[in-house]
Amino acid sequence: MEANANHLPNGEAAAAAVLDSPTNPMVTPLLTDLYQYTMAYAYWKGGKHNDRAVFDLYFRRNPFGGEYTIFAGLEECIKFIANFKMNEGEISFIRQSLSGSCEDGFFDYLRELDCSEVEAYAIPEGSVVFPKVPLMRIEGPVAVVQLLETPLLNLVNFASLVATNAARHRFVAGKSKMLLEFGLRRAQGPDGAITASKYCYIGGFDATSNVAAGRLFGIPLRGTHSHAFVSSFMSPDEIIEKSLKSADGSTICEDFVSLVQTWLNKIKAVQWSKSSNGDTNHSELTAFTSYALAFPDNFLALVDTYDVMRSGIPNFCAVALALNDLGYKAGGIRLDSGDLAYLSSEARKFFQSIEKEFCIPGFGKTNITASNDLNEETLDALNKQGHEVDSYGIGTYLVTCYSQAALGCVFKLVEINGEPRIKLSEDVSKVSIPCKKRSYRLYGKEGYPLVDIMTRENEPIPKLVTLLFYQVGERILCRHPFNESKRAFVVPQKVDDLLKCYWPGTSGKPRVELPSLNETRERCINQLEQMRPDHMRRLNPTPYKVSVSAKLYDFIHFLWLNEAPVGELQ
Repeated sequence: MEANANHLPNGEAAAAAVLDSPTNPMVTPLLTDLYQYTMAYAYWKGGKHNDRAVFDLYFRRNPFGGEYTIFAGLEECIKFIANFKMNEGEISFIRQSLSGSCEDGFFDYLRELDCSEVEAYAIPEGSVVFPKVPLMRIEGPVAVVQLLETPLLNLVNFASLVATNAARHRFVAGKSKMLLEFGLRRAQGPDGAITASKYCYIGGFDATSNVAAGRLFGIPLRGTHSHAFVSSFMSPDEIIEKSLKSADGSTICEDFVSLVQTWLNKIKAVQWSKSSNGDTNHSELTAFTSYALAFPDNFLALVDTYDVMRSGIPNFCAVALALNDLGYKAGGIRLDSGDLAYLSSEARKFFQSIEKEFCIPGFGKTNITASNDLNEETLDALNKQGHEVDSYGIGTYLVTCYSQAALGCVFKLVEINGEPRIKLSEDVSKVSIPCKKRSYRLYGKEGYPLVDIMTRENEPIPKLVTLLFYQVGERILCRHPFNESKRAFVVPQKVDDLLKCYWPGTSGKPRVELPSLNETRERCINQLEQMRPDHMRRLNPTPYKVSVSAKLYDFIHFLWLNEAPVGELQ
């Protein structure tokens, strides 16, 4: 879904618009590296602090060995920019942290500093993005924009990484499976947990176990009980209140415990039941019964505390069938250990046999949830083995981004006072693309994105022309930024202008409003569906092409030759 294009009447009103503060109260002007303040002082001391600078925030490589990334964290960045203001305590701390030779006037400058002269452009949050293409372009007085660098990188790096990780898990699991984020207890601290819950939801997960994230962001909550709950029960005598009202409220079962036992005896009496030649665990049955009495309309049982097929599944079925007698439908089971492919398949057969034996329509489709340190590889392996899992609870490998520690976004100066700047390196991947730019996504006949292209700000926008009953774009030469032999002409069927203005300062430009979390999630899902399958696959994905216009290519190499020192042979 496109970001809401409701525009405020003018840039000044937009800058004055009230936006909530960032979710985490620690995101303040002090959440930065010391050298941002030492540079700010040096700029101020040298009279350069108001020089108009343009910075690009981008990354160099897609994570997890893949060929796509999900851009996330923009909402928090714009909230930070909108609320950027230093209080007296923060200014006092900066004074203590800098050299005693710093002049008082600098701290007066900090006292008045805000982002009213800053402009922020970005690709909409939840978009599929690629290396080198600016995710954000920040324009404004160089000192204040440098003070934004570290917090913006902090807010984008992990958010985009974990959203991408979630999207990759969704791709492997498939559209039909429910994905539950269970990572709170293993996440890197409270902020890591809250952040992961939010951006896993954007990346395609359906719900979280994190109650705080549910409250903050409106993410659906899911959860049942632990092994401790099951093993805490010893005997049916522990259940004091045994009555249960029917789902429609018309009747009351005075002894639900006995009804459960009756159904267990029926299950044990049939020849195909694995519990027919022995007893199930009584304490487990008591735990399930107690939980069902507490949550008859949402009974989901963890069935692997003792023995899945000889105890957990029969006990669950006995309670589920007793609930069925009273008009309730059990939520399903969770498997948290063992051979998940085999156990889910055996459980499904058991449920189907129950449906056939006792004529309980739909019982064979009872939901099966699997957890137990799942990751992309185990999901892929389950798919290859064949399984009957309906939902996955995924935690550690998801929220910690176990297979890659960081995305590696960077924030590079590309223009100062209208003069393009370039950062050179012996590693070509670290050479920046200079000047203030525009970015476009070009689509082919089949509706898939073909290439992203960057142009100089003053270049004409790629146009579509109407031929008979359809539109095609003008023929565009797309060049690799640094490899002269890699080039191709593209005739796009559709062109997207990627960068939108989310914070205009006092420039008078219209501002695109921030979308809701669900709109951002929908954008992510829709964009992933638009991608060509070979870009998405886990093994040997096809790289997506990122290019520059012919004019920008020529300018990059002109500036490169101008800025690179010329050696002299002795």
